[in-house]
Amino acid sequence: MLAHGELGSLAANDAGQANRVTAMRYQEPEFLPWDGRRVPLTFVSGYLGAGKTTLINNVLAVTDRPIAVLVNDVGEINVDAKLIKRHSGDTIELNDGCVCCSLVDGFGAAFDQIRAREIPPDHLVVELSGVADPARVLPWGRTAGFKLDGVLTLVAADQILGLVERPDIGEMVRAQVGAADMVAITKLDLASGPDQSEATIRSGLGSISSDVPIIDAADGSLITTLLRIGGRRPGGVTDVPESTLFDRHEIGRIPLDQPITVREVEALLDSLDDSVMRAKAVFVDPEGATWTAQVVGRRRTIAPLPDVELEATTDLVTISVR
Repeated sequence: MLAHGELGSLAANDAGQANRVTAMRYQEPEFLPWDGRRVPLTFVSGYLGAGKTTLINNVLAVTDRPIAVLVNDVGEINVDAKLIKRHSGDTIELNDGCVCCSLVDGFGAAFDQIRAREIPPDHLVVELSGVADPARVLPWGRTAGFKLDGVLTLVAADQILGLVERPDIGEMVRAQVGAADMVAITKLDLASGPDQSEATIRSGLGSISSDVPIIDAADGSLITTLLRIGGRRPGGVTDVPESTLFDRHEIGRIPLDQPITVREVEALLDSLDDSVMRAKAVFVDPEGATWTAQVVGRRRTIAPLPDVELEATTDLVTISVR
């Protein structure tokens, strides 16, 4: 556990960085990268020891597409040496097209480093500091070349309920949960006693944010599928693999009669079951404009699809927890 002085130093450093981010004292590129295409951006939040780096390592180990990861320390990313194509300073490039960059020089420098790549990643995952408030970095979800896909907050089953009651850090931990579009419980295998049961944890999290969807982080296939549906693959959302008998999540497809109005799609999203963690569709309205509809936990967006991001129309693909 951190001493009070150490925590204060970390919090002060993070607050300073967060204030700079909020003010966006950063010169945006004069020209949009990648001909105007935007890369989905997911923030991974959670207090110290929640398992953020472990999750990112697991994603890198099983992903089959080029993603970019921004972390505080690339040295913590445990990648098999056989998978590393190039390791230079604070950047690791993998053979499958993934790239890991350090946030040591700040968000601006790290985003510029990703933007400088000729080919954009399929998805960007940013691991936030353990004492960061995700709400303060959300403006980066609108930075050139990127679009916010969602905030995933990890909570450790063996410590979360104790953390939220602490007078020194409780407010910060509650803010991390409150800013999340989705919460993932980690380390359930380390939890013991009725006060650390999954049901008790879910109830406690619900008292902080009543409508946030909660998943089990041990289901690694669910996490990677949640990211996969957000990015751009050769086959779009139609390329998301169907669930198998032993998966704890289920892939569903709801037919869309095209063309379809935005209001009709809004009504369809409103009717989705609470078990739906992720959903995406590309549709055309009666005037011929192309739109994308997305659900990430409690975040729901329907927006026009720029020409540079055009995809074939699809049904509404959903990912639910069984």
